[in-house]
Amino acid sequence: MTSRVWLGLLLLVIVVGGGAYYYYTRPSGSSNQPVNNPNIQVTQPVANGTVASPLAISGQAVGGWYFEASFPIKLYDSGNTLIGQTTAQAQSDWMTTAMVPFTATLTFPAQTAGSTGSLVFEKDNPSGEPANADSYSVAVMF
Repeated sequence: MTSRVWLGLLLLVIVVGGGAYYYYTRPSGSSNQPVNNPNIQVTQPVANGTVASPLAISGQAVGGWYFEASFPIKLYDSGNTLIGQTTAQAQSDWMTTAMVPFTATLTFPAQTAGSTGSLVFEKDNPSGEPANADSYSVAVMF
């Protein structure tokens, strides 16, 4: 075989191997939830899912996200205008480093069907210190 054939085969193996690596290591699951904050997991609503008021919200967050068993949740429209806010409530002891389930209900004005927004979960930060701040955003559709 010539060096061109070997080079072609080598490139083919690299491309196929890279594709297989991506396929088997990408985040999976039916929730479509982005993997960008290990401190909070939102189970409802799912990312890019359609939402309506009143919106039931659930998931779990590490105990450090809570202060007095709660943390804020805000809903923004596509123009980044705040259209609703509520408070997530811990469903068990929040004074832990473990994950703690939360629930919340958010009411908001009707939005144009098919428009988008974002649901922002904010770590409660009573100190106001930027080093203690954290947030997680889930894209939604109305």
